[in-house]
Amino acid sequence: MKKFDKLTVCLDMRGCPNRCRHCWLGDSPNGNMSRDDLVFAADTLRPFADRFEIDFWYREPDFCDNYAEMWELTEKLSDEKTPHFELMSFWRAVRDKDYVPWLFSKGVRECQLTLFGGEEKTDFYVGRKGAYSEILKAAGLLLESKIAPRFQIFVNKDNIGELSEIERLIEDMELEKRCESFGAKFNLFVHQGSCDGENEKLYGVRVTEEDLDKIPKKLSDMTLKYFGKKDLREVFGEKERNLCRALARDRSTFDLRESSPVFYVDGCFDVYPNISAPSSIYKLGNLKNGGEEIAESYLENKSSAQKASAEVPVCEMAEKYGDFKSERLFSAGDYRVYLLNKYCALR
Repeated sequence: MKKFDKLTVCLDMRGCPNRCRHCWLGDSPNGNMSRDDLVFAADTLRPFADRFEIDFWYREPDFCDNYAEMWELTEKLSDEKTPHFELMSFWRAVRDKDYVPWLFSKGVRECQLTLFGGEEKTDFYVGRKGAYSEILKAAGLLLESKIAPRFQIFVNKDNIGELSEIERLIEDMELEKRCESFGAKFNLFVHQGSCDGENEKLYGVRVTEEDLDKIPKKLSDMTLKYFGKKDLREVFGEKERNLCRALARDRSTFDLRESSPVFYVDGCFDVYPNISAPSSIYKLGNLKNGGEEIAESYLENKSSAQKASAEVPVCEMAEKYGDFKSERLFSAGDYRVYLLNKYCALR
């Protein structure tokens, strides 16, 4: 069997403390996987790649209580280890005094936090009360450790009117000045996210072009600078109806396989590729049945989603499940995955 150039495997060892309504990874139950489970996953899948890397989370970063120990273990089990991502657990940050300094020790100098407006909207979207206050406290803890917070702001029609609260928050917390005090920059960006997992349920409140004028100028300017764009329409994408018309003429298929894929292993040892939300249409198999089944399923496009993407022309998906009258904004890549997911789920 052909080997992958590199294979990255991520276990959802503890899951996530939040139930975010925008999460493209979905809302699967929290797992309770052990150190031995991580070693088992590495031993089972390593033979199918020239280079191998493993991690102990793919939802909430560092949600395991023994995150430092698990990080060291994944370093030992990996041929090469990606530096710690610029993602953090704000849940852990406010409960574990050692966590943020540990992030700094791992070379992290900027960390992303997600907001949806003020307290009520952020708590609603994160799925639990107190989330907003924890996010703000985590931002303060980052600054104390000379790590610059970066704000990611998801917008829909039901919260875009609250962005002025974030503008005030930046001023009240003096985020730009405090980052500059240790030679860093405060960054921020606004976007609507993909449309899979839990976020697909928000299709009805997805932004349209006229909503972009409601984004405060400061947040708009910071977003354009972050993405290197000249207009917010480049960030938010095309109208769905325009994408549908273009795709309705496209008889091509698309191959989801990569030479260096990322596999997600959930708390039940089911395995999915990092393409969309881990769901039955992408399932590659169960790790307890061995690694060959997983690798073969991916390489031979056996899951219903991979099979459809490789065999069904995009025009057929657009004609069946696209909305040729919709003004909702999508990036072209996200919209193709949205159509694929609709096609596989509803056909």
